[in-house]
Amino acid sequence: MPSDKVEASSPNAMGTHQHMTKRILWKLDCHILPPLAILWLANFIDRSNIGNARIAGLETDTHLVGNQFNTILAGKLFYVTYLAIEIPSNMVLKKMKPNRWIPLLVCLWGIVTTLTALVNNFEGLLAIRIFLGLCEGGLLPGMILYLSNIYKRHELQLRVGIFYASASLSGAFGGLLATAITKMDGVGGLAGWRWIFILEGIATVVVAAMAALVLPEGLSTAYFLTEEERVFAVQRFLSDDVTLSPSSPQSPSPVGTIEERKGEDVVQVEVADTTTPVKTIRKEVEEKFEWSEVVRGLVDIQTWLTGIAYFGLVVSLYSYSLFLPTIVTGLGYSGPEAQLHTVPPYVPAAVLTVVVAFLSDRLKWRGPFILICLPFAIIAWRLPGYILAITAETNGTRYIAVFFMAAGVFPSGPSILSILPNNSSGHYKRATTTALQLAIANCGGFVATFSYTPDQRPKYIRGHTISLAFVSLAWVLIACNVSYCLWENKARREGRRQDNLTKYQALVDAGKTRAPIGDRHPDFRFTL
Repeated sequence: MPSDKVEASSPNAMGTHQHMTKRILWKLDCHILPPLAILWLANFIDRSNIGNARIAGLETDTHLVGNQFNTILAGKLFYVTYLAIEIPSNMVLKKMKPNRWIPLLVCLWGIVTTLTALVNNFEGLLAIRIFLGLCEGGLLPGMILYLSNIYKRHELQLRVGIFYASASLSGAFGGLLATAITKMDGVGGLAGWRWIFILEGIATVVVAAMAALVLPEGLSTAYFLTEEERVFAVQRFLSDDVTLSPSSPQSPSPVGTIEERKGEDVVQVEVADTTTPVKTIRKEVEEKFEWSEVVRGLVDIQTWLTGIAYFGLVVSLYSYSLFLPTIVTGLGYSGPEAQLHTVPPYVPAAVLTVVVAFLSDRLKWRGPFILICLPFAIIAWRLPGYILAITAETNGTRYIAVFFMAAGVFPSGPSILSILPNNSSGHYKRATTTALQLAIANCGGFVATFSYTPDQRPKYIRGHTISLAFVSLAWVLIACNVSYCLWENKARREGRRQDNLTKYQALVDAGKTRAPIGDRHPDFRFTL
């Protein structure tokens, strides 16, 4: 397996290397994770605030009848724009610079959210949802791709888990904010639910602008690192790529420097290992767009296994986030009391998300932790969670079931999001797989928004049963993906994928590709 190619010929050198690594990671974490966490927090609050607005009177004031509220959430035009933008957004991200593109998407999202306060009917809400889909679609794929270009493979999930946990907390903050904001009912002649959209939308625009000022474009241009730290960080990141080993088709080059190009900037990076093929490093850093890399991402079996599995999680996650206020109302709570009762289930879910992410990076596991966590939600539908929710006879027991649902589903999110960045090598293939996974997954919104309808109150048996079925499907598909990775890694250890080198070299010689060999390299190992 690859390791940092900063040679440590003595204990002192090793200590210096470890100290430098810790210092760089600390700086990266402090400057990147808080802005991303706040952006995702704002995004998730904006996305789920329509559920809180529903309790505060949106449905009545906009004259919605029947399943029109569910239709707004799952409007076909919303998902057409949402899904259509994900892959193109990731293709554009490298050109537009991620530290500008990601905050721009959030800023536009905040503006559209604010404008939601102006709508008065079903048609207006539907139009708002179309534009929300266009703004939101590229956000999460962009964040995952951005982080995968900053952190090494097995440092990624903890970072994803930290900002993803903010989504859990957003459910808590969303309920608290909605409770406070709805007290403004009548201020300025506006209903309380309109103030929810106005204030939360404006706050989103503000945090997006702040993030654009703080986030770095990449390692080579990180303003908070010294020149020495930037050089070390770039070399350290590239050393995680097994395709830079001497067994790569390219010939090794002597000690020297490489140029990492970021827009018009060029950073000279020392190559401290005489076996490191400099041409390969430059090729990876300066990878040009190729449709063949997009196709490789589109047909990757792991993209579809994890994408459909995540689809199953999204059905549960969206249903939980969007309809928790409604479920709580069905348990007999109303008004501010209902808003406050949506808060507690998110807190343990957020803590567990970070704990699982830490252990996942430490053990270099992804799928196995999903297989461990999801039974909490599944049995949570039988003992805890969903099965408990289905069989429960009292409102108190149903409320307890909500805790198990969150504890099983939320920690699984960062694990599944980290699989493809870990197992896809080459920028444009990774951009494609991460975006396509989420495009597949977010189709679950169609199912989620029609799972919990008003006629099911207070037990919501059909909604819980649908979620249970899809979470169970997710467990099976993740088990299949883990099995595939074990099988493929075994084949590579036994030397049965050495012909990948010959096939790749033939493509290069024929002028059919200039992309790096990436995850096709026989020494590349998939993360379970």
